Amino acid sequence: MLDLRPNCECCDTDLPPESPDALICSFECTFCRACNTQHFHDRCPNCGGQLVTRPTRVGKVLGNNPASALRVLKPHAPCA
Repeated sequence: MLDLRPNCECCDTDLPPESPDALICSFECTFCRACNTQHFHDRCPNCGGQLVTRPTRVGKVLGNNPASALRVLKPHAPCA
């Protein structure tokens, strides 16, 4: 099951499960579209993998498989 993290690892912006602005890499590192555009240019700063639009999860599926509540923040030089 894909881990839908609730925030951008860079700026801590909220990214709800239905957000079209959430981007992830294959390791589920999560960033907002603004930080990607400004700093990362479609490459994850953690692993170098491609950042792509995160699938959304809504309705009954979200109720049965809730998004994560664990916020992840990592020190990325461009985010400081």
